[in-house]
Amino acid sequence: MEAFTRLKSLVVPLDRVNVDTDAIIPKQFLKSVNRTGFGANLFDVWRYTDIGAAGSDPAVRPKNMDFPLNQERYQGAKILLARKNFGCGSSREHAAWALHDQGIRALIAPSYGDIFLSNSGKNGLLSISLAEDEVDTLFGEVYASQSYELTIDLETETVIKPNGEALNFKFDATVRHRLLNGLDDIAVTLQSANQIKDYEQRRAGEAPWLFPKMPA
Repeated sequence: MEAFTRLKSLVVPLDRVNVDTDAIIPKQFLKSVNRTGFGANLFDVWRYTDIGAAGSDPAVRPKNMDFPLNQERYQGAKILLARKNFGCGSSREHAAWALHDQGIRALIAPSYGDIFLSNSGKNGLLSISLAEDEVDTLFGEVYASQSYELTIDLETETVIKPNGEALNFKFDATVRHRLLNGLDDIAVTLQSANQIKDYEQRRAGEAPWLFPKMPA
């Protein structure tokens, strides 16, 4: 997993409350267990004007040009600004995969669905919670600019606005450590590889019947 320390990027606004994981990535696109290939169907119902089907070519589908992800001014944005309760609904990890595959590295919203929040941290997404009035102000500033950028510094836990004003946020210490060091679940486990090996060797001596030798 790529480490997250500091990010400066355009901001794309999604001015809707209670965006659930079904809206983030609809059910018909969940057949793959790979973490890539979901970005083109992110917010599919709002992003396109037709009914999306698994296997359809996004390049030829009609786009809803009123949707921010389709607008030129927001192309390349790595920060998504959203409203409260983002990521509510079902527990699909694909929602975090789709956002990451689209190129989103950080989210800013007043609150998140609990399971989505957990999934986002495990998949390299920084989900920042700010007060609703701060989010309101950011929406206004994004709409007033053709190229609004924010800088996010995870080490200092600050969101820095174009005028230099810093908005402070608090982040779970364990998830923060993992993001700063690029550690997913497997990488965290491998940090204890020597201890795991020592335990297995000790346990094999104590209870050899649990570790039968395979025939040559």
